[in-house]
Amino acid sequence: MKRQWILQGRLVSGSRTAAHFTQLDWVQQQCREKLDFAPFPGTLNLDIDPDYLPLISELRGADAIELIPLASDGCAAKVIPLSIEGIRGAIVIPEDKVNIHGQNIVEVMAAVDLRESLDLEDGHLVTLYVDRPGKNKLQTR
Repeated sequence: MKRQWILQGRLVSGSRTAAHFTQLDWVQQQCREKLDFAPFPGTLNLDIDPDYLPLISELRGADAIELIPLASDGCAAKVIPLSIEGIRGAIVIPEDKVNIHGQNIVEVMAAVDLRESLDLEDGHLVTLYVDRPGKNKLQTR
C-alpha cells in the first residue's frame, strides 16, 4: 500500500515570480535529474483547506528532495513528488527567507502548464496526492 498525503486547496493567483526560479539552469537540471522532468515556467498556487493545515507542517518538515543552488547567491528549495489529476509534479518548499506566501499556500510545479492542461481557474478545488518520502512513486495515467 502506498502512503501519501492528500491535500485539498483552492487555486489562487500567485505573485508571478516563480517562473524565474523554475527556469534557472540549475533548477531545470536538478529537476530533470531528481524528479525526471524539467518544470514549466511558474507554479500552481493552492490555498490549502483549513482541514488540511495540520498536514502542512508535517509536509514542510518531511525529508524531501533538495534543490541546491550552484552559487551562494541562489536560494535552495525542497521538493516533494506528487500527482495532480494523473500528472506528475512536485510541491516546492522554498527556504523560509525567500518564501513570500503564508503557511496555507502550497506551490506546485510540473512539466506542463497545469492551469491549461487541467482547465483550471482561480477558485477551483484541487486535490493533491503527495508521495511520502521513501515510498513508491505514484503511478500516472
